[in-house]
Amino acid sequence: MVSKGICYGQTDLEVTESFEEEAAMIAECLPAAFGAVYSSPLRRCSMLAERLFPGMPVLLREQLMEIHCGEWEMKAWDELPKEEIEPWMADFVNIRIPGGESYIDLHTRVNRCWEEIVGAARNLPVAIVAHGGVIRSILAGLTGTPLIDSFRVFSLHYGCVVRLQAAAEGWERTVLSNRAPAEKEQHKPSTFYKKSV
Repeated sequence: MVSKGICYGQTDLEVTESFEEEAAMIAECLPAAFGAVYSSPLRRCSMLAERLFPGMPVLLREQLMEIHCGEWEMKAWDELPKEEIEPWMADFVNIRIPGGESYIDLHTRVNRCWEEIVGAARNLPVAIVAHGGVIRSILAGLTGTPLIDSFRVFSLHYGCVVRLQAAAEGWERTVLSNRAPAEKEQHKPSTFYKKSV
């Protein structure tokens, strides 16, 4: 568990106390059979994949990890240096976090992994257990949504379940579960929330 207002991406956090309850809710939304299960190797995803798909091998892919927050990992958003955070907030798609990644870096590695997964898929559904930034990146790529708009267009909460089905004209997207948390999450300095109100 991490406190609200802390920046984290690839830090390997423990699962929350509500893990079992949340996993049970997610399991209710899943189809009956899967041909393969892919997951980020970070515990908050890999443990969920093992819980949701008992008895199936979980294929861990580093490319499915959340954005690498570099020097900002596990630091309070409100304590990050203004000279670093302001340019990044203005263009997080292209500007790298010091010692970490930009959103385009994440998108590039995730897209390669997505193409490999789709290429290896057979007729049975494939499950991908990953992070919010990863899921938004995949959805942006499939829908032609500019990355800068992906957080606004795809409002995804922890534990969301999105079904993607190949169709004649691209991919059909259905949100099967997406419960908003009781308390709003914080993924940028509080001053930027005030500016956007």
